[in-house]
Amino acid sequence: MSSSTTMPQTGSYSFAERATIIFSCMLGFALDLYDVLIMPFLMGSIQKSLSISLTQVASVTSLTLVGSVIGGALFGWLGDRLGRKQALQLTLFVFAAGSIASAFAWNYPSLAVLRFITGIGLGGEWGAGMVLFNEAWNKERRGLGSAFIQGSAVIASAGASIVGVWATTSFSLEWGWRIALLTGSAPIVLMIFIRVFMPESKAWLQFDQARKAGQVAAPVKTTNTLVLMFQGRLLPVSLMCLAWMMGYMFCYYGVVVFMPTLMQRTLDAPPEVVRNVSVIASIVGGCSYLCMGLLNDAFGRRFGALIPGLAWCAMAAGLYSFAHDKYAGSLFLFPMFWTYIAFVIGNSALGVVGTWLSEIYPIEVRSTAVSFIYMAGRGVGSLAPVVVPLVAAASGGQLALGMMVVVPAIVIFLAMTLALPETRGRELSTAGDQRVGQTT
Repeated sequence: MSSSTTMPQTGSYSFAERATIIFSCMLGFALDLYDVLIMPFLMGSIQKSLSISLTQVASVTSLTLVGSVIGGALFGWLGDRLGRKQALQLTLFVFAAGSIASAFAWNYPSLAVLRFITGIGLGGEWGAGMVLFNEAWNKERRGLGSAFIQGSAVIASAGASIVGVWATTSFSLEWGWRIALLTGSAPIVLMIFIRVFMPESKAWLQFDQARKAGQVAAPVKTTNTLVLMFQGRLLPVSLMCLAWMMGYMFCYYGVVVFMPTLMQRTLDAPPEVVRNVSVIASIVGGCSYLCMGLLNDAFGRRFGALIPGLAWCAMAAGLYSFAHDKYAGSLFLFPMFWTYIAFVIGNSALGVVGTWLSEIYPIEVRSTAVSFIYMAGRGVGSLAPVVVPLVAAASGGQLALGMMVVVPAIVIFLAMTLALPETRGRELSTAGDQRVGQTT
């Protein structure tokens, strides 16, 4: 692809522009996860208020995650066609509008539809923001920056628990959960901030100008970037990336949903002990994200996923070995505590995902690929809370054995980590970017 003197120069971001980008991405991801994590705190109130079954109210979260898969593909495509900034603004608008409308649901069908729409908005936020960040950030520090973005999950978790409990205990049964959902309107403020202060990706602007000038290869001109990411030499790498992300998400949801129940109901840990485990694990997890970010910048993207993956292997061994070791009065002598610590260290593999995927894919399909792969993984992960209880029931009601169903997912995750191409230091400017199919 030839260059032009009128093209924007990539890499010429000011400190203020980069600060705006990472702040917006951190806040956007925190708001995304907050909207998902607050629902468990509202389920009881919603069930009573709308007179629906527990199964129905639980299915709302699944529908939200299904919507996010569609949103990942839709807004990923828009990010490649209209720009990263435009796609991010649109996804935040749909996300906020769906949350606000959900607060006024009057029965199960209306709540299900409105949360599905919310999920579509949620599906596009992560990919649009993550791609813009990686295209703007210093290539030597992308791993650490991505870890900061993913680490904002701690803010989301804390915020969801605080607001969920506050709203359901401070207001009436009818209004508590509605007020909590109305807090999902916060992305509108972020959308305005992005509109005014955040720059568009200069790499994308350069590519778009070249595309309009007819300076790109013919296959790139297709508007169906979802098809393009599964063509030619990108087909095997896209299948590997999908398997990689699906393995991660299935393991994550297969453990995080059930670990508190396992410790409290099966292993006799008091509620306050389970709470303390969660608090300590959050701190360890946040530190692990930052450490892995530094290490994958120093030693490579594969390293940043492989070490956490091995921590998950230790977690699986702990589940199997200590499934019957009950709490005996000491937190630090409680084997399942250390098993959970190994789990949260493994979770920090997510810190490298956005950067690795952004570096693997060429600019013409980058937004589509990153968004779709992440959200497709989340969609498969949503099956784990259904599969684990079924396996547990078939194992004589032993929840820990049911959770062992995540072992094949860990194996797949590690295998794909070893198979994916190393990309540390790859330029993401248009001139230095990889063309379609060139992934090594």
